[in-house]
Amino acid sequence: MTTSKPLTLLILGGTGLVGGQLVEAALQHPQVETVVAPTRRPLRARAGLLNPQVDYAHLPEQALWWRTDAVLCALGTTLKQAGSQAAFREVDYHYVLAAARLAQQAGTPTFVLNSSIGAKIDARSFYLRVKAETEQDLERLGFRSLSIVRPSLLDGGERPDARPAEAASLWLARRLKPVIPARYRAVSTQRVAECMLAQALASRPGIHIVESDAIDN
Repeated sequence: MTTSKPLTLLILGGTGLVGGQLVEAALQHPQVETVVAPTRRPLRARAGLLNPQVDYAHLPEQALWWRTDAVLCALGTTLKQAGSQAAFREVDYHYVLAAARLAQQAGTPTFVLNSSIGAKIDARSFYLRVKAETEQDLERLGFRSLSIVRPSLLDGGERPDARPAEAASLWLARRLKPVIPARYRAVSTQRVAECMLAQALASRPGIHIVESDAIDN
């Protein structure tokens, strides 16, 4: 965005690892005046933060806060957390697309999505196929600027709820980082959030794909 006017950003998924980092980074950015972060459970109150409590299955279609300068979407779950493929798709596809449509219809010009490395319509992984379907249908909505960020394994630091397999993968990824190709290295949630915010603020016309090895650049 070349304009220096104060900006309002809409952040989806503000209670997650990347979403939480996004909220913090946006609130601290001098160009951002207001952060709208609709969540199911309330966030800590801060100056500049509007935090409507919502049910993503029944979003408020007439809410005035759908019209912002940009949407940054870190909304998502895992197959294990969701409990089934259908429940996973409900969050990572239906919730994301429903919110995107409402924002686009309200006149928001820019959308930034946190997706995943390897997202492909013909991927063997159901997870990656859903991510690709979400990307594909977002492209069809016609945002003036659409950025899709595809991080590899996310490194959010030590977590009290860390899953054993995830913790083991991160432990290995950190120690083997020098020999792992850049594209597949674990990437910090903070850097993903910073990259997404930069894409939103730049708001370059067209569709932009940021692969994992470009997130730190």
